[in-house]
Amino acid sequence: MDFDLLLREVRLPDQRADAPTVDIGVTAGRIAAIAPALPGQAQEEVAGGGRLACAGFVETHIHLDKSCIIDRCDCSTTRFPHGAMEAVSALKPSITVEDVRSRAAGTLERCILHGCTRMRTHVEVDPKIGLRGFEGVKALIAAYAWAIDIEICVMPQEGLTNNPGTDELMVAALENGATVVGAAPNYDTDRAAQIRRVFELARHYDLDIDMHLDSGASAAELDTLLVCELTEKHGWGGRVAIGHVTKLSTMPPAEMAKVAKRLADAGVALTVLPATDLYLGGRHRDHDVPRAVVDANQLVEAGVTCSLSSNNIQNPFTPFGDGQLVRQANLYANIVQRGAAEELRAMWDMITASSAKIMRREDYGLAVGNPADIVVLDAPDAVAALRGIAPVLHAFKRGRRTVTRAPAVLHRPQA
Repeated sequence: MDFDLLLREVRLPDQRADAPTVDIGVTAGRIAAIAPALPGQAQEEVAGGGRLACAGFVETHIHLDKSCIIDRCDCSTTRFPHGAMEAVSALKPSITVEDVRSRAAGTLERCILHGCTRMRTHVEVDPKIGLRGFEGVKALIAAYAWAIDIEICVMPQEGLTNNPGTDELMVAALENGATVVGAAPNYDTDRAAQIRRVFELARHYDLDIDMHLDSGASAAELDTLLVCELTEKHGWGGRVAIGHVTKLSTMPPAEMAKVAKRLADAGVALTVLPATDLYLGGRHRDHDVPRAVVDANQLVEAGVTCSLSSNNIQNPFTPFGDGQLVRQANLYANIVQRGAAEELRAMWDMITASSAKIMRREDYGLAVGNPADIVVLDAPDAVAALRGIAPVLHAFKRGRRTVTRAPAVLHRPQA
């Protein structure tokens, strides 16, 4: 049998260490066969050398529109408050569509280079930025369709009920290409009203919901519980995700377990943003600073669908970042102090299969008939990839090569 693309001698994420390597054959942009030593030839053959092959990484929560503005903002380090939202807000009137498109494209390309093939990006609208951020990011959907599938979650970062004109801009974005409804009630004077309005919009347009929720140093008030209530009331289970929720990190395990069960029962997923949550969290303390990162593994054990994502990249919310999800998972593992192989395999799912589930991508994964979105990493398995922050050597979108990175080589001195 002849193929368009043939990956030779690779290992799959769920393979046992002693299992033989397999070949992956691709025809017309889809996986046609997976088996050891596939017969036939291909227009392009890649020698895997026993390395890990997996479906492309899935970024469920990133902000392309405000990435890479760190050199334009006042980012003086303060303990509390951090002032990140205010720093970005001050810059908004000067931001143009082309500015957004250029910066976002650079960030997007770094994500692609690190093996990301599907993405949900949050985009802000409000009277200061109008639809310029939305228009700048929207232009990238078609421009980069050769490498990545992008969906836009439109959100009111600076408030909705207390920010006149924002609701109309949300509706305009939803009418013109945004496919997910977002929220950030922490910055609204009526948090519950914003949450209820977002559910109204989602039901009206029949769209999924993805909220920034419950960032804070105390779990005394949890908007998460209202979200669970509304999710059940409106039958939106499996279509709602919440991000950050750092308040859960302040709860004793038994109390957190109760919230985890509530999330699982309602069908509300949770995305942890390790870099941002660690950088911004704990600023109310000047010593013995808490990590402020939720232990998603505990939630997964309770049946909650969880993902790990980049969130902000090189802006006042997170001055660092390169779009590498393997690095985010490694950082997260250090923060929550989990290093066992089975725990790392759960984290692997949080940047692959579980992330695809949050985005309701049923055609995700290395299976015959699925799109050939494949990356090959310089590691033998998922656990080793996370432990060593393995680089992506090859990436393919629908069977077409999108990334090549040569393995590092040591040049030893001659004997």
